[in-house]
Amino acid sequence: MYELLASLAQTWGLLLFVFAFILVLIYALNPGAKDRFKKAGRMPLDDEDEDNG
Repeated sequence: MYELLASLAQTWGLLLFVFAFILVLIYALNPGAKDRFKKAGRMPLDDEDEDNG
């Protein structure tokens, strides 16, 4: 019984992580998200004094 559960967990775990990896790739390489990523990349460099008291 343990071997069956372990093999099922390994197989479905691998498939789950492969599927999640593919979804992350699709999200990251989506041309529509380019502006969002550029804006997020510029956030640390923006000159706003919100945290400087």
